Amino acid sequence: MVSEGHPYSPRDLHLPGYVPCSLSQSNILSVFAFFTFLLVSLTWIFSGRLPKKTKTDRLLMCWWAFTGLTHLIVEGYFVFAPEFYKDKTGFYLAEVWKEYSKGDSRYAGRDAGIVSVEGLTAVFGGPASLLAVYAIATGKSYSHILQFAISLSQLYGVGVYYITALLEGDNFAASKLYYYAYYIGANASWIVIPLIIAIRSWKYTCAAFKGQDQTKKHKVR
Repeated sequence: MVSEGHPYSPRDLHLPGYVPCSLSQSNILSVFAFFTFLLVSLTWIFSGRLPKKTKTDRLLMCWWAFTGLTHLIVEGYFVFAPEFYKDKTGFYLAEVWKEYSKGDSRYAGRDAGIVSVEGLTAVFGGPASLLAVYAIATGKSYSHILQFAISLSQLYGVGVYYITALLEGDNFAASKLYYYAYYIGANASWIVIPLIIAIRSWKYTCAAFKGQDQTKKHKVR
């Protein structure tokens, strides 16, 4: 097996023109954490000024704002910047994907399945998530149906992400640390939270239909 001069697994992954990360891991993660905290804080403050919004509503707005901008900006950059691993400028989003590829080299290698899933997520999931923020904020009737649909699509995307990795040998992490921190840990939120939201929205939707049916029965009587 011939090394290609990059830190990714497998070592013979062909990445001509690869340029190592300019930023350290701590810098990349701290910047991401800072902007996440800033976004969530601003969304929480804004939602607190809206009438009749529960803490759950406000938390959901924070989640959809975070996941929507992550899909649009971070994942969108990956989709439309196929040679990010060649970046010499230290552009932050290129650095993010160079670092994350240590946990899953399919990103640096432009795996067709990964690009497809991320492309659909960025183009459709991102705007839909921001629409969910608006729907919750304004109390739209389609709020729960929209949240249920987006959550299902996220669960489907994560399922495809992990299943394709298993079918291809699950050998894309540079070490166990990156495997559990990036490949498993960084994606866990998009399993647990969408599952909870999907169940919650399903219950609300069923309750609404049940109430509508009961109203119709009373009118018939």
